[in-house]
Amino acid sequence: MSASNRNRKQVRQSRALGLALTPKAERYMQRRPYRPGEHGRGRTKDSDYSVRLKEKQRLRAQYGIREAQMRRVWEEARRQDGLSGENLVELLEMRLDALVLRAGFARTTAQARQTVVHRHILVDGQIVDRPSFRVKPGQVVQVKARSQASSQFLMAAEGVHRDVLPKVPEYLDVELEKLKFTLVRRPKRVEVPVTCDVQMVVEHYSR
Repeated sequence: MSASNRNRKQVRQSRALGLALTPKAERYMQRRPYRPGEHGRGRTKDSDYSVRLKEKQRLRAQYGIREAQMRRVWEEARRQDGLSGENLVELLEMRLDALVLRAGFARTTAQARQTVVHRHILVDGQIVDRPSFRVKPGQVVQVKARSQASSQFLMAAEGVHRDVLPKVPEYLDVELEKLKFTLVRRPKRVEVPVTCDVQMVVEHYSR
């Protein structure tokens, strides 16, 4: 898929979900804050099922993962102590690509995933190329030395992505100029900068 087609798809998905998934989608939605399609401006009443489904899709889209991946994490989340919905978000947030984005090494989820897949990222000194890799508290993540000289990471080290990203959450200790961060502890749902009614997601998977 070309970059232009990918961007159009992301904008359309953002409008359908009512949630900007990229900076470009956010700009577009400011001009057209309604659903795509012929009846996008119309007022429609969603069923209870569609409301819960949409909330699950919103969460999944913010992490850019497939349904099979989401279900695996859900099954793990519901086996853990505590609230299943909060566990789900916390486990998703510990994905390597999600933390690379939060730290400011990338501008979008897709770019963060690409950064990992292209083997630019070290975890405790070892290359990890799986975006779904679960970072553990205390592990150190860094852009490898050879990659740090590229324009992509030189710009990131200067903080150019900060204008479109949320404030760095407290569960990360980021040294941006060194393109390095440590996961200090497990994230708490209230700190994770994603838009989601987790109870709706729980109800969707528990039906």
